[in-house]
Amino acid sequence: MKLPIIKHLTSFIEENDEDFLVETIETLESLTEVPSLKDDELDVLGELISNMYGAIEVNKMIKDGASKKEALNSFMQRVMGSIDS
Repeated sequence: MKLPIIKHLTSFIEENDEDFLVETIETLESLTEVPSLKDDELDVLGELISNMYGAIEVNKMIKDGASKKEALNSFMQRVMGSIDS
């Protein structure tokens, strides 16, 4: 997951609507089922999907009252904590 991408996508959600990301995730997840995709292509799709889910989670924290900075920092701390475990 990349914080600058999640931050950008969070701004996109604020300016547009979360539904755009949800529909994009569904499309990308469908693409992962193409049998001819190579591992590196699947990795790219997976990274994009992860960043989009991250942005949706950050947006949820903002809706629950956190500032954008707090939400991004909290989310990344959870991600790093789960990697360290």
